[in-house]
Amino acid sequence: MASEEPGTAPERAMPAALELLGRRWSLRLVWELRRDAISFSELRERLGISPSVLSARLGELNAAGVTERDRGRRYRLTGPGRDLARLLFELNRWAERTGISSRGELA
Repeated sequence: MASEEPGTAPERAMPAALELLGRRWSLRLVWELRRDAISFSELRERLGISPSVLSARLGELNAAGVTERDRGRRYRLTGPGRDLARLLFELNRWAERTGISSRGELA
């Protein structure tokens, strides 16, 4: 078995993270789950997302270890998911500082 060259794991990690998080609704779901566990139906109502897309995105986030279902069948962030939510807080601060939150599109 060949050994990996130094530096190759991060080169694969970022494309994999971008593939997961770049899918429509993925980051929005993490943002919605940042404070509380939320049921499937409540997420669907809050976001106006189709059940099939919501199910697919939650399945992907669960498989990646970002979210999990609790005993009450509500979805919540895992430790890595909470780490990601902290990054989204920084992204939110950046959006507020640059005025993106008050504009319809980037200049």
